[in-house]
Amino acid sequence: IHSQFMNTFRKNILVIEDEPDIAELIEFNLENNKYRTSIAYNGETGLERARKNNPDLILLDLMLPGIHGLDVCRILKADNQLKNTSVIILSALGQEDNIVKGLEAGADDYITKPFSLKVLLARIEAVLRRDKETENNQSKTLLIHDILIMPKEREVKVGENKIDLTFTEFQILHLLASHPGWVFTRYQIIEKIRGDNYPVTDRSIDFQIVGLRKKMGSRGDFIQTIRSVGYRFKSYD
Repeated sequence: IHSQFMNTFRKNILVIEDEPDIAELIEFNLENNKYRTSIAYNGETGLERARKNNPDLILLDLMLPGIHGLDVCRILKADNQLKNTSVIILSALGQEDNIVKGLEAGADDYITKPFSLKVLLARIEAVLRRDKETENNQSKTLLIHDILIMPKEREVKVGENKIDLTFTEFQILHLLASHPGWVFTRYQIIEKIRGDNYPVTDRSIDFQIVGLRKKMGSRGDFIQTIRSVGYRFKSYD
């Protein structure tokens, strides 16, 4: 009974890593920190396990035999069942270009090897916490920098003035303002905001941001461009 009780509440993490020593070290530390863990040593098996087990989070190496890790990430994010599963890339490829590509493929975070296990555990907790906060923030009224966002009414006031936003502009503003200081790639914004059969591209995100800033007047500056990556909403400090 005790183990069944534990399994109900433990988060499930899939490790896709082709080096057994690294995979087993990660597994050992995750199990010690009350996570349930499974391992796949290549991309194909990783995708099969992900579809079968529906994990809460995936740790993904890039230099895998067979399907490259970036392609694994793109396939996961294009799968309706798995597109909301968090992905943290673990890779020896530490250049800025690699990190940007990883984030644009839909990863929630990118950690370069070699890494500290303490840092890895902290980043896992942060991503899982972010997911929970995103769920909790869906319908809450939000006030930040004198901008009032009312999701239930789909209304926005800047100071005393109500501004009319399109469906997509509202979704983008609500997403960014709900997570001040967090950087979202264009791909992540598309994944979070698009409705069923609603076509959104990375270029159209830039176009929507321009329109949104214009409607917000001077407060449009709170939406900050992070060069080569995406956008964030200015934090409270």
